[in-house]
Amino acid sequence: MNTIALKSAAAVLALAVAGCTTEAGDSAFKNEGAFGNSVTQNELIQQAYGVDPAALHSINAQFRAAAPHMINFDFNSSALGPDARAALDKQAAWLRANGAVRIRIYGHTDAVGSPGYNQALGQRRAQSAVNYLVARGVSRSRMDAVASFGETRPLINTPNRERLNRRTVTEISGFVRGRGADFDGKVANRIYNDYAAGTTAEVNVEGIE
Repeated sequence: MNTIALKSAAAVLALAVAGCTTEAGDSAFKNEGAFGNSVTQNELIQQAYGVDPAALHSINAQFRAAAPHMINFDFNSSALGPDARAALDKQAAWLRANGAVRIRIYGHTDAVGSPGYNQALGQRRAQSAVNYLVARGVSRSRMDAVASFGETRPLINTPNRERLNRRTVTEISGFVRGRGADFDGKVANRIYNDYAAGTTAEVNVEGIE
């Protein structure tokens, strides 16, 4: 299945889970309106792609332990500051070392400004993170979605300026097709062991039984 087909399948799955709710920081495929519950969504994705949900959960936990999954922005800005670049450098290093995984990146804003403006600003922030990761050697083809939640998913519920709400979040969304027939707990183990050992080459999961 090519990248376009994967994205199409993801879009169909998003429709299947529309209308569910999600906690702050969780993500879904749609970038406005109703959002899918992340656990339900991940299970649907993995069933469709033949991936064990436990493996996805394990890899997400390992990613978050190795690199900050969230970066923050100045008010009304999509420019990456020093702290954001440092966090994305860690993300890029982990992603280069774990070439079997795919990601999603979502942009967020605080509540200052109109919903439409904040939707666009969240998208620009997500795109800034993507562009930086690509410049650090992460293939754009490994990104399932780059979208915006705008002001709709605050970490701090306030109508005022709030830096914690001005953020992007990077998630592991699945595994690259063609990197193995089945992605299960053994694959998660292999990726973790290679990372813990300091392997810098992309993980090749072919041949794992």
